[in-house]
Amino acid sequence: MKRHCGILMPVFALPGDYGTGTFGRESYDFIDFLAKSDHDVWQMLPIGQTTFGDSPYQTVSDKSFNPYFCDLEDLYVQNLITKTELDAERRKVTEVNYAALYKRRYALLKKAYSRFLPTDEFLDFVNGKEYYDYALFVCLKSVYGELKNFPDDLKRRKKSAVDRFAAAHYDEILFYEFIQFTLKRQFGKLRAYAKEKGVYLMGDLPLYVAADSEEVWRDPSQFCLDENLNPKKVAGVPPDYFSAEGQLWGNPVYDYAEMKKDDFRWWKRRIAFALNRYDFLRIDHFRGLDRFWSIPAGKPAIDGEWEPACGREILSKFPKNRLIAEDLGTIDDGVRDLLDVTGLRGMKVLLFAFDGNPDNPYLPENVDAHSVAYVGTHDNDTAVGYIRSLDKSAVTFLRKEIAKRTNRKLSELTSAKKIASALTDVLYGMNSDTVISSFGDLALLGNEYRINEPSTMGNWVVRYKKEFFTDDLAARLRNLARLHSNRK
Repeated sequence: MKRHCGILMPVFALPGDYGTGTFGRESYDFIDFLAKSDHDVWQMLPIGQTTFGDSPYQTVSDKSFNPYFCDLEDLYVQNLITKTELDAERRKVTEVNYAALYKRRYALLKKAYSRFLPTDEFLDFVNGKEYYDYALFVCLKSVYGELKNFPDDLKRRKKSAVDRFAAAHYDEILFYEFIQFTLKRQFGKLRAYAKEKGVYLMGDLPLYVAADSEEVWRDPSQFCLDENLNPKKVAGVPPDYFSAEGQLWGNPVYDYAEMKKDDFRWWKRRIAFALNRYDFLRIDHFRGLDRFWSIPAGKPAIDGEWEPACGREILSKFPKNRLIAEDLGTIDDGVRDLLDVTGLRGMKVLLFAFDGNPDNPYLPENVDAHSVAYVGTHDNDTAVGYIRSLDKSAVTFLRKEIAKRTNRKLSELTSAKKIASALTDVLYGMNSDTVISSFGDLALLGNEYRINEPSTMGNWVVRYKKEFFTDDLAARLRNLARLHSNRK
C-alpha cells in the first residue's frame, strides 16, 4: 500500500511576518512545500488558545482556535484593518514573544471587530452557539481572572447570574465570537487548499484539558474536583526518560465513574469534534487511556499512583485508520492490549532505538507497517542537538548502527549534521505505513530549535527561517518519498 510521508510543523513556528506563524500566506506556502516534496501529511500541534506557559497542550478551550494564528492580511483585504496597522505588526523575530503578542494582537483584533458589519453568515454562527460558552468563559476571565476567582454563582453557572453577566457584557462576548468566526473561516479555507493539493492535516488531541478551561467550567462533573471546582487529583507522569522526578502537569483528572453513567458522552463528543476538524488525529499521552498517573493536589509527581481509565469503551466506535496513539513513556501490557483492541497505530521514535538492545521496539527491523515512525517528536531535542550531547563512545556506536542500515559509509558520518541526515534515510527505509519528520531534523538544525523540553518553561517559541525551505530540501524529500513509496 502507498505510505504517507509528512512533516511535523507547529503553526507558530512557520516563518511569517507578524511575530508568529498564522493561517495566512505562510501556511499556504508550507502546504506548497509539502506538495513539492511529495509529502501528504502536515502534523500540527494543538491549535487552541493557550493559557499560562503558552503550551499548546494547555488551552482555554479544546475547540478554540488560537487568536494569534489569525491571518492579518485577510483582515486587511476585508478592510477591517488599515495598511498602516498591518505594517505596524510586522516583526523580524527569531522567537515567538507571547507577552508582546498579548499586548498588541488583541488590541488590533478589537479594531477589526469595531469595523466589522455583521453578515448573515456571522449571525448564523452566533445563533448556532458553537462558541458561545467559549466566548462567555473568556469574557469572564477578562473580568475575574482564573476560574477559581469567579464569583460563586458564576463559577457554578447559575442561570440568572450568567444571564445578567452576558447582558452586561454583550458586545465583548460578540468580540470573542467574532475572533473564532474569523479563525474558523480562515482554517476552513486553509484545509480546503490542503485537500486541493493532496495534503492531509493531522491534529493533536491533548489527553487532558486545563484546570482553568471552558471544559471544566461547563462540565465540572466530568472531573475529580472539590466543592470549589479545584482539582482534588491532578495529572502527570512518574519518573521517566524525560524527568527523573516525574512530571507534574496540574490538569484535573477525569471522573471515569461519573463518565460511565452516560457512556462517556463527553469524551466521544470531544473526539468526534476533532475528527471533524482534521483528517488524522494523534491522541497525546495515549497510555493515560489505559491507566493514568493520578497525583493528589499539592503533592509532587513522584507521590502519584496509577488508576484505571476506560480507553476501550471511549475508542470502540471511532475509525482506527484516522487515529494515532502517542504510546511513548511507561508502556506496559495494558497499553499494548489497548492498542491491539482498538487497532490504533502507535509511534516509533528512532532517537530511542540505538541502546544496544536487539529487542528494542524502536529499532527499524523490529517495527511493523502498522505504525507511525519519527526520528524525534516535539518533546525530543533535534537530532543534531541530541547527537552533539552524546559522548564519543555513544556517537561511535550510533555511527556504526546507522552505517549498517544505510548506504552511507562510516567514513562519511563525520559530523552531527551528517549523522542526523543519515538518520532521516533510516527513517524513510522503515516498514511504517507513515513516516513523519520534524522540520528541525530535516533542516539539520541544532538545539536552539528544540520545540519543547518537558518539565521546563520558556518553550513553544521556535521560528524557522524562510531560507530553510529550500528547493534542495524539497528534492531530497521527494526522492526519499518516491524511493520508499510502497510498503508491503
